[in-house]
Amino acid sequence: MLSRSERLDRLPVTAKHKKLLVGSGLGWALDAMDVGLVSFIIAALAVHWDLGAQQTSWIASAGFVGMAIGATFGGLLADKFGRRHVFAITLLVYGLATGASGLATGLVALIVLRFIVGLGLGAELPVASTLISEFAPRRVRGRLVVILEAFWALGWLLAALIGTFVVSAGENGWRWALAIGMVPAFYSVYVRSKLPESVRFLESRGKDAEAEAVVRSFEEGVDKYDDLPPVPPEDISARSIWSKAVRGRTAALWVIWFCVNLSYYGAFIWIPSLLVADGFSLVKSFTFTLIITLAQLPGYAAAAWLIEVWGRRITLAVFLIGSAVAAGCYGFASSDATIIAAGCLLSFFNLGAWGALYAIGPELYPTSLRGSGTGAAAGFGRIASIIAPLIVPLIFASFGIGWLFGLFALSFLIAALAAFALPEQKDKALAS
Repeated sequence: MLSRSERLDRLPVTAKHKKLLVGSGLGWALDAMDVGLVSFIIAALAVHWDLGAQQTSWIASAGFVGMAIGATFGGLLADKFGRRHVFAITLLVYGLATGASGLATGLVALIVLRFIVGLGLGAELPVASTLISEFAPRRVRGRLVVILEAFWALGWLLAALIGTFVVSAGENGWRWALAIGMVPAFYSVYVRSKLPESVRFLESRGKDAEAEAVVRSFEEGVDKYDDLPPVPPEDISARSIWSKAVRGRTAALWVIWFCVNLSYYGAFIWIPSLLVADGFSLVKSFTFTLIITLAQLPGYAAAAWLIEVWGRRITLAVFLIGSAVAAGCYGFASSDATIIAAGCLLSFFNLGAWGALYAIGPELYPTSLRGSGTGAAAGFGRIASIIAPLIVPLIFASFGIGWLFGLFALSFLIAALAAFALPEQKDKALAS
């Protein structure tokens, strides 16, 4: 007799899977929109409030401090209270705080509100990827999580559009942009009422009848199942993410998260401001960023296909190495054409790497540790995202853009090496 997890694993991708993916993905996109808006807002406030580089750095870093704390505790709460509930609450927190940020009258108030935004944002991302991973059929589990991550590109693209046409429209354009960020607060009501709770979580809490009802809802109308033989779940005996059975994968995952955060947020949060510093107008720098953002979409598409063909580790490593090469190229770009070309390559490879990374995380841990393991890695990585906005202006002013992006390239290469220390999880059942 098949277990509920095995029944979920042999399903084709159904309308219920697509609804779950879109429902979670829209929340993910709204997260990205909020984070992406910061890069445009700090460039605008530097002009409208006459802020220095260190002051604008703290606007970005405050949000990442909140994200580090939120990711760590969000995963723990998801393992204790459920994936769906924590997902909805985090959307509500950061949506309301984003709207309130648009009313800030001074730098200190804005920094405090960005910290609160970060708490909700940081907690939501690992929880959503865990939820999708626990419902996805085994043969396409990695692909569906990468597609979930691809919603990040849609959100960042929306942020680029808002930045180009709203933030740059006038002195108060950034306030209207943040008001748009309140959308997640209303979306959270939908999330709480419509998305199912994880079957594995329900079983771990002894709620077998509710778990059975959820599985049957996914099986409704299905008359053809995958003929893949059932695979026994990995037997992981671990009480914490630092237990002997998982400590090696935890350490490698933390290194990757740290390095990718340092390079990604160091580059993409500052690209509009760096372009302005190089003499480009606010509107032109925002337009360049919009074009560069478009390259994220094919990057995700390539990673979503390759992750089930090559496997998790090689896909992640290849995209990280591509990111390193692209970062090096951007450091030497000088003309409009080379800046856009190198930026697009960086977007393509870096966001493909993000997709693979989010797919790998939930697969490394048993159900009791899945949320906390994924969240803790994200929380540790956010330390790098706190540091990145602070060191960028210092390195840029002291050594120039070439050394700055050389640092990002080195960070990507270290992450690529760490990827090979992770176990390959392609075609394997999630640990129970």
